[in-house]
Amino acid sequence: MTTTCLSGQHAHHDVYAAQCPCRALLDLLANKWSALAIGALEEGPQRFGELQRKLQGVSPKVLTQTLRRLEDFGILDRTIYPAVPLHVEYTLTPLGQSAAIPLNALRAWVEDNIDNTLTPEPAVQ
Repeated sequence: MTTTCLSGQHAHHDVYAAQCPCRALLDLLANKWSALAIGALEEGPQRFGELQRKLQGVSPKVLTQTLRRLEDFGILDRTIYPAVPLHVEYTLTPLGQSAAIPLNALRAWVEDNIDNTLTPEPAVQ
């Protein structure tokens, strides 16, 4: 599926085209931690520690990188409140809220269908 580029930078957007800038956004949204962070933020503004507890298994470094990329693409806003200690909250932008809809459906599909897949056996150590 191709769409006209509203910015005028390209004739059209096509995620299948190697040089299309859409690929960077697709890569971001298809990332496990991005999809989970967006889902967590659907519940409302959250602080870094809250997100890290909710997204079990993510390292602080990876979560920081993920949140920065989401902010760079305009998917979330980072608000700093001047207090001691510093208080930072993350919240979805309207663009992020629109991305949350298909990602929510994908997460629900995964949870509903994981038992129907041929998942690899855990590694024996």
